[in-house]
Amino acid sequence: MENFEINFKQIDQIKQITLEEKNFRIKNLNLFKTAGFPSKKFEDWKFTDFRKIVDNNFVKLDTKKVTSDFKKTALLKNFDHNYIILVNGSLHSNNFDHENKSMIKINSYDNNVNYELSENPLICLNHALAENGFSLEVSENYKFNKTLVVYNFFTKDVKDKILNNKNKIKVKKNSELHIIEYTINESNYKFINNVYEDLVLEQNSKLKNLYIQSKGSEGFFHKYSKNKLSENSDYVNLIFSSGLRFNKLDIECDLIGKNCSCNILSALFLSKNEHQEIKTRINHLVPDCKSYQRVKQVLDSESKGIFQGKVYVKDVAQKTNAYQLSKALLLHDDAEFNSKPELEIYADDVKCSHGSTSGSIDEDSLHYLMTRGLNRKESINLLIKGFLNDVVEFIKNPKIKEFVENKLEEQVNGYK
Repeated sequence: MENFEINFKQIDQIKQITLEEKNFRIKNLNLFKTAGFPSKKFEDWKFTDFRKIVDNNFVKLDTKKVTSDFKKTALLKNFDHNYIILVNGSLHSNNFDHENKSMIKINSYDNNVNYELSENPLICLNHALAENGFSLEVSENYKFNKTLVVYNFFTKDVKDKILNNKNKIKVKKNSELHIIEYTINESNYKFINNVYEDLVLEQNSKLKNLYIQSKGSEGFFHKYSKNKLSENSDYVNLIFSSGLRFNKLDIECDLIGKNCSCNILSALFLSKNEHQEIKTRINHLVPDCKSYQRVKQVLDSESKGIFQGKVYVKDVAQKTNAYQLSKALLLHDDAEFNSKPELEIYADDVKCSHGSTSGSIDEDSLHYLMTRGLNRKESINLLIKGFLNDVVEFIKNPKIKEFVENKLEEQVNGYK
């Protein structure tokens, strides 16, 4: 962009930075400056020209922190929970009154340079400039009593910004944590939120993550999540991110311990001019592991949905069981769905499958419902909810399930 230029002096202004970290940041900033915002020439962005999206939506951009007065947001009343509050990416406050606090460590993110260089320019930009976020560690042999809600709050004055932040979560041996990442955006302006997430699951640990937001948003969201799963660990990611103007979730999971399990499921409803992409790479690196992916999207007029999913099976990863399916329901001719499922397998004793389907509303089913007294809109909404509902069924807590169902209802009927 003509009005987006990052000066290396911004790195000098970062406090408590080592020479090693400074050199790492400079190297990544150079990589970003060379590549620019990602366009379709990047294989991982072949369906999304983010450079064009930025040019069409921003006259100027800057990376400076947003400092604003923040009054505590209204917390969810639907169910008891612990919480972390992030304000424009920075750790603001936390509360773990339902837990044994001695088993939990929470801090502002402490950056280190143990990261691989990336071909994704947005990851390079994050590595260069991120200095906000949080670090959470759950000690060994501890199971959370209540769900943790991460309130991801954006203030009214966020405008023409790129907010870069990093979050790290480590669940140690024999421990369990359930998280709801809940985005609350009070800004009516356009901005970019660029997140790098680092998740580590140690032996026999469990992490369930649910991603949803309070209402529609004009923000542009990109998140890269790097996950490492150890022996007998269990990871579940449920994605209900409808209502965002632009959202790309790039999820990479390394299955590094035997008998671990990785599950990624989404139920999305895309309204007019909304753009959602889920990109996954599941790396089966050891034997006897399972992965399951089910991505479902309903696309309304002039919306665009994308799924790029790759399952990689190393030669030593015998007895792998990997399943991948993407399905799209298109409500209008001008809705667009792109799918790129991939299997790359080097082991011979595996059970792997993938598939992708897309289609319109079944007119026979619609006619059947209308003959039972429903009007056309009510019938379509009922079919949409039925299409998305099997992902909701993965939620076991009845109060959280009801909360998600109500949010899906809002998404389908349009956020107020």
